Amino acid sequence: MSWLPLRRVIAVAHKEFRQLARDRMSLAFIVGIPAMQLVLFGYAINLDVRHVPTGVLDRSQSPLSRELVARLDASQTFRVEAQVTDEREALLRLESSELDAVVLIPPDFERRRARGRGAEISILADASNPAVAGAITRTSQGLEAWLRARPSAISRERAAAGPSSRPGPEADLVHDASVEIHVIPFYNPEQRTALFIVPGLIGVILTMTMMLMTALALVREREHGTFEFLISTPISRVELMIGKVVPYLAVGHVEVAVVLGLGAWLFDMPIRGSLVDLGLGALPFLAAMLALGLAISSLTRTQFQATQMSFFVFMPSILLSGFMFPFEAMPAPARWIGEGLPLTHFVRIARGILVKGAAIGSLLDEVVATLAIFVGALALAVATFRKRLG
Repeated sequence: MSWLPLRRVIAVAHKEFRQLARDRMSLAFIVGIPAMQLVLFGYAINLDVRHVPTGVLDRSQSPLSRELVARLDASQTFRVEAQVTDEREALLRLESSELDAVVLIPPDFERRRARGRGAEISILADASNPAVAGAITRTSQGLEAWLRARPSAISRERAAAGPSSRPGPEADLVHDASVEIHVIPFYNPEQRTALFIVPGLIGVILTMTMMLMTALALVREREHGTFEFLISTPISRVELMIGKVVPYLAVGHVEVAVVLGLGAWLFDMPIRGSLVDLGLGALPFLAAMLALGLAISSLTRTQFQATQMSFFVFMPSILLSGFMFPFEAMPAPARWIGEGLPLTHFVRIARGILVKGAAIGSLLDEVVATLAIFVGALALAVATFRKRLG
């Protein structure tokens, strides 16, 4: 008799194992999520900022300035990507997030240093990301020390002339130490974390709510028995998909306004750009997230499965979009995945408009990328919907 309860437990456990084996979605969720967490966290959690997109305005065009630029590019922090023509172009590229730093070398840089009259270099830094600004400052200090350690032209002449012509060691110290690198932080000079997090948080909240709402939309129709009525009407598949998306676009913009208002009130976040531009930038992002939700809804049969599959999009969006961790610090494969996520581009749009005061015209690359993701997600949703009907 004592073995009977154990046999019943084993029977129930056996039934549960068989049921789990049949539920491929849950099985993939159980096995896939830990593996995805390990890979994503391992790739994304890297606070060492590397390869910051950098521009150079070298008005000196001297051997020393070229050597400085080469050393800059060889460092782990900077990656020289462009030569800018003037300060206006430098600021425009910072505003559009095309560059995160611009090095300005004055025309008399080497001449002033050679004469010991004090040479100065300026680095314009995008401080909207405090981690990037901090890395730029630390690396610039190392470059400054390297420049000061190099013997100036006057020092080399004195060394060649011999000790009799040298006025004293203090003079060499003055001449060789007369180099300064000034980092000028833009957009967030106090390097407040709230200015970095809150604009991205708007996108994260929208990703969570918008995608999940539409992921449950078609599944809910099936569970309520109204799906057959919908497909029996003359409406086309694309029309059905767009009709499902439109109400949530309006809801999404209301959500943007609520989150933005709370962020400005609770975290003292400035709104430096146009709210109309933010609304225009949010439109393709919301459409892309809703289309992804519809694709998930077409692939799943129950609301539980739809919620599970949404998690597979939500977690990479959080970790690989640049919302929490510096995008530049991620390895190339992680950045490639991140570029295919709508949240990555909306984070740049929101930070550009809210923190930098950028116009939507300077962020068109991000808008176009988000529209491309929307078209791809909508095509996937329509294709999977047709396959499911077939």
